[in-house]
Amino acid sequence: MTQPVKSPPSIPSRLSSRSDRVFEIVILLLASIIALIFVLSIYQLAKESWPALQKFGLSFFTQRTWNPVEGTYGAASMILGTLLTSLAALVISVPLAIASALFVAEYAPKWLANPVGYLIELLAAVPSVVYGLWALFVIAPLLAKWQTTFFNPELYPERFATYTRCAELWANNQTNLQCFFTPSSGAGRGLALAIIILTVMILPYTASVARDVIRLVPADQREAMYALGATKWEVISRAILPYARAGIMGGVILALGRALGETLAVAMVIGDSQEIVKSFWGNASTMASVIANQFGDAQETLHRSSVVTLGLTLFFLSVLVNYVARLIITRLTPKGIQQ
Repeated sequence: MTQPVKSPPSIPSRLSSRSDRVFEIVILLLASIIALIFVLSIYQLAKESWPALQKFGLSFFTQRTWNPVEGTYGAASMILGTLLTSLAALVISVPLAIASALFVAEYAPKWLANPVGYLIELLAAVPSVVYGLWALFVIAPLLAKWQTTFFNPELYPERFATYTRCAELWANNQTNLQCFFTPSSGAGRGLALAIIILTVMILPYTASVARDVIRLVPADQREAMYALGATKWEVISRAILPYARAGIMGGVILALGRALGETLAVAMVIGDSQEIVKSFWGNASTMASVIANQFGDAQETLHRSSVVTLGLTLFFLSVLVNYVARLIITRLTPKGIQQ
């Protein structure tokens, strides 16, 4: 004869309600701290940015000139540089990240998948200054050598003539589509090098998240497709990627946030030119790189306020990106798993 199962000792209702109340208060306080930090950050940045915003108004975001000597500040070139480097790095890194995630999760044997996945994640742990040094000592000389060979007047006179015409346009702060993609002679530093290094830095974020969400796709999804006679590619394209697309998009937005705010590595390689971007290969600057290079030397009130305004702009740009990402992820999430 089976013995009746003893019920667990009951908790006094007073103790239970008191514990729940304490836990609720603690959670509310911790959540309020996050909201308070957000509000205080906006307040402090807005307070420090007010002198620049009061003097320049909205023209601060549309004006190209950034000249501390004359006291003229415009963030248009830095905003453009930030968007170009981040979006270009994202376009290059996302296909590579998804391909590596599919290889690790779907194709590679276990003895190979684990080491490869670990190496990809290890890229995210490398300090940004190491990436900057690697770019300066390894990639920049290769780019400089390629540019020198590309415009050799004896070997390629037509290319050299194109560069000469573009150099005249650049000197007059002008450019066209051909000149934008025409390499400029230099030491290899510039916008292209910043994009290359950002691509390497943000790749592990998308790859790691994509690998995890691909592995979480239910086995029934795969088995149903195989039962219908689908090939490996059809299973991936019609069963795995549609189910995992929301998670993959989350990794893409995480990588974009990292690219927008990356400071030290970009500041080391981009060339620190506050002029409007005239060439894909020329010197440029981003909001983060200008903050890193000029904040310590900004002694005048207007100069310091303008640098802080760049930080405020970058702050709101990150918030906007995260908000748009949330809308996209909600739209891409399969109906059955939306909360």
